[in-house]
Amino acid sequence: MKKIFVGALAVLIFFAVLTAHDRATAADKLRIALVLPSTVDDMAWSQSMVEGLKAVQKKLGEANVEVAISEKLGKAVDAGAATRQYASQGFDIVLAHGSQYQSVLPEIAKDFPKTTFAHGTGFLTAPNVFAYDPQAQDGAYLLGMLAAKMTKSGIIGIVGPVEAGDAAKYNYGFQQGVAKTNPKASVRIAYTGSFNDIVGAGELAKTEMTAGADILTGSSQQAVGALRAVAEKPGKYWLSTDLDQSSMAPNTVLASQVYNWEKVVTKIIDLRKKGVLGGQVLSLSFADGTLELKYNPKLINRIPKDVIAAIDKTRKDIASGALKVELPQKK
Repeated sequence: MKKIFVGALAVLIFFAVLTAHDRATAADKLRIALVLPSTVDDMAWSQSMVEGLKAVQKKLGEANVEVAISEKLGKAVDAGAATRQYASQGFDIVLAHGSQYQSVLPEIAKDFPKTTFAHGTGFLTAPNVFAYDPQAQDGAYLLGMLAAKMTKSGIIGIVGPVEAGDAAKYNYGFQQGVAKTNPKASVRIAYTGSFNDIVGAGELAKTEMTAGADILTGSSQQAVGALRAVAEKPGKYWLSTDLDQSSMAPNTVLASQVYNWEKVVTKIIDLRKKGVLGGQVLSLSFADGTLELKYNPKLINRIPKDVIAAIDKTRKDIASGALKVELPQKK
């Protein structure tokens, strides 16, 4: 009986230690939640962050990082509910990936002071809230240079969502790049009034091409609608932002401004480890590699080498601060 008792006690101790280890492991695991305005595969704003977050998880190990994602939450109130739920479930970091979420985060953050929140494109911060702000105008300036050099009609089109956030910054920088490089070129801008109007974006792109535009660009998740319309017209080209869209239309996308969210998320994690839960605006720029310019390898031979060289020099000037792409002064 004594042997049986000792054996049973050993088993109980083993499972107790195992359970304690599992609890410790679960406590050590970093839990990150992501709230998106569109889908995880929108080939634009949302997908770019998903890919960055997944890259972080792969780098740190899936056993060490838990990732949860809620998509199609375009309305701030719905996104706010999901953000609050993730915080109440004990997630360490909650990324609210949309400029429209800026209005709902402050109140939520107050209720969960140990949780790190982040949002963008935005500027409002709190002790446990980061804002991230892509300098979209910088890559847009380079793409504007490319459009100005590559256009044959002298007419370039922009299909925008709403005149706000990084979309407005992108359009403004793009226009400056065109004007500086080819003052005779004309840039036509049209807005759908929504981030998600894929059909409307496609129709605007068709209208701009009918008016003579041979190089087009645009931002946000609706941009895929415009890209599809451009891809149907031989001889027309598209310039993308947020992520590289050349896989979607390899014969149409000349180049892309790409956001490197892996570096941004890694910085948030590192700051949290140091006890900094928020209070900073994290800028995406060429200087630290969080912004990148990528050419479509299939079409790069169509771009004159002197054009690529000029764009590369300008990129270096922007990165060093020698050239600053200006934005409208806030009123």
